[in-house]
Amino acid sequence: MKKYISIYEKLKNDITDGVYKTGSKLPSKRILADEWGVSIITVEHAYELLSEEGYIESIEKSGYYVIFETGDLYFGKSVNNAASYNDSEISYPEQSEEKCNCISYDIYAKTVRRVLSIYPYDVLEKSPSFGIEKIRLSISDYLKRSRNISVRKEQILIGAGAEYLYSIIVRTLGRDKIYGVETPGYTRIKEVYENEGALVETLKLGKDGIKSSELIKSKANILHITPYRSFPTGVSASAGKKAEYLKWANERSAILIEDDFESEFTPSRKAVDTIFSMDKNDCVIYVNTFTKTIAPSIRMAYMVLPLNLLKQFEEKASFYSCPVPTLEQLTVSELLESGEFERHINRVRRNLRKK
Repeated sequence: MKKYISIYEKLKNDITDGVYKTGSKLPSKRILADEWGVSIITVEHAYELLSEEGYIESIEKSGYYVIFETGDLYFGKSVNNAASYNDSEISYPEQSEEKCNCISYDIYAKTVRRVLSIYPYDVLEKSPSFGIEKIRLSISDYLKRSRNISVRKEQILIGAGAEYLYSIIVRTLGRDKIYGVETPGYTRIKEVYENEGALVETLKLGKDGIKSSELIKSKANILHITPYRSFPTGVSASAGKKAEYLKWANERSAILIEDDFESEFTPSRKAVDTIFSMDKNDCVIYVNTFTKTIAPSIRMAYMVLPLNLLKQFEEKASFYSCPVPTLEQLTVSELLESGEFERHINRVRRNLRKK
C-alpha cells in the first residue's frame, strides 16, 4: 500500500472513531511527515484525499480542520434545527449526458474472439436466472480488490441494464413500500418505480446529497441515492452525508439503494468509498453497470445484495430469466479477469486528472 494511502486510512479511521472531533485541527504536514518518516508531499496527497471526500477542509494560513459529521447534530431534532446545516437552496448547473469513455474496440474484439475460442458451446447455453457463475465470481473478485467490497458470488445478480434491476427490486421488496428518490434526479428511476406500481416520494437535493430536513420528514422505507455525481446536478455526497444515510436507514429499518453508475471514473488518486463498504448493518443494495465503463451497447448491470435480503430475492426473483446473453457475460468476465477492464479505468482516470 502506498504511504499516502496508509496515512489517509489512519486519519480517516481516527476521524470516524472520534479521535479527531468535528472542528478540531489536524497535525501540520511537517509534524505528520516527521512522525511517518515521509516527505511533506506524501502527507499533502493524504490530506487532499480526505478533503476531496469531505472529511476535512483546508483553511488558508491556518491548517486542516475536521468537518466530518455523522448526523448526530440533527437526527431526532426538529426540521427547523436541521435546516441550518445543509438545506439552503442551491442552483445547479445541469449536466448533459457525457460521451461514454468506451473501452478500445481492438481490446473488446480480441476478448470476444478469445471467448468464442475457449467457450465455443457455452455461449449457446441459456444463462441461470441470476447470471452465470463465472461473471458473478469475476465481479466478486473485482469488487474486493478495487472497491473494498467483500461479498460472495451468490450475492450478485446480473441484469440487462440498471432499469431492469430497479424493476426486480420493486417486485421483490414490494409495491406497498414508499420509494424515496432524489430531485432533481435521473427521471427514469422515478418512472420505473411508478410503472411498477410503487409509491414514490421525491426528496430535494442539497449541497452534498438529499437535504437533512427532507430525510427527517420523509416517509420512505426505501431510499434510492446516487452518491457520486448524481445526474443531472453533478452533486456528490460527502463522507458525512453517506454516514447520515446509513444512520437514517438504521433508525428506520429502511433499505438504501446505492446507484453507483459513474464513480469508477473519479479523477481522484483512489477509488471512491461506497456506502455498501461502509455499511455494518446489511441495509444497502449496491447497483452498478458496465454500460458507462465499457460501452453503451453493453446492456449489462449488476446488483450486490446484503446477506439478509438474499433469501427473499432468491424466492421472489429467481424464476425470472436472465436477459443478458451468455456470450456478453463471458466477455465481460474475461475483461475483468485479464486486467483489461481495470487498465481501461485507470487510463480514463489519468486523463481526467490531466484535464
